Amino acid sequence: MSVAHIWHKFPVHRIQVAVLVIGILAIPSKSHAQLFRWARQHNMSYDDKTLTYGFSIGIHTSSYQVKYSNKFVSKSLDTLQAVQPVFLPGFSLGFLVNYKLGAFFDLRLMPKAGFYTQKLYYLYTNAPTQSQLVETTLVEFPLLVKYKSVRRGNVRMYMLGGITPAFEASGKNDVGNSTAGLSIQKHNLSLDIGMGFDFYFPLFKLSQEIRFSKGITNMLGDQYTSYSAPISRLNTNTISVYFIFQ
Repeated sequence: MSVAHIWHKFPVHRIQVAVLVIGILAIPSKSHAQLFRWARQHNMSYDDKTLTYGFSIGIHTSSYQVKYSNKFVSKSLDTLQAVQPVFLPGFSLGFLVNYKLGAFFDLRLMPKAGFYTQKLYYLYTNAPTQSQLVETTLVEFPLLVKYKSVRRGNVRMYMLGGITPAFEASGKNDVGNSTAGLSIQKHNLSLDIGMGFDFYFPLFKLSQEIRFSKGITNMLGDQYTSYSAPISRLNTNTISVYFIFQ
């Protein structure tokens, strides 16, 4: 018997089977919706406050994005194969000031101190690989607009976006001699976008958030060195996870 004709041996058509399967799968979803609807809500009036405060703990991984200069393809640098950035971990500590703009929008200022490490590998065809390690402590002022979904029980989803000006509080590279090492700017500006969830507890609200930051400032310093010669632009890329307590 041909397999292609098996469906014709049953009185139930394929469309009816599909409807039945969808209906079965929908049963747990409906149960979960009812559970959210009738769950005991904590801090029911918390989101009615115009101004709220909190603090944040963040972990991140960050790297430079390299744009080569015209000199990279010149004869003087023909032994340099590539300048390769790597992602390295860091962390941040900060505060939160949240201003309610409406039922679904908030304006957030999150000043924080961020500890960053970036590294570049210089790969040569006729010499050992060299590297530049840049460690910086930045004072950052993320200004973000938060869009919130409808609260379901004790959970609310949100998205947010904005800008983050940053200023170096301290920094160093692994060379120790600024005339030989990679020169880096002492300020940055990044565009941020992210999403997260608000979890409501009896005494506080916890937000878990992931955020992507794209630096738009050229971080390459004005001082010309052998490490900056093959590069025309350096931008930061950062992926962060935040735990925010309010």
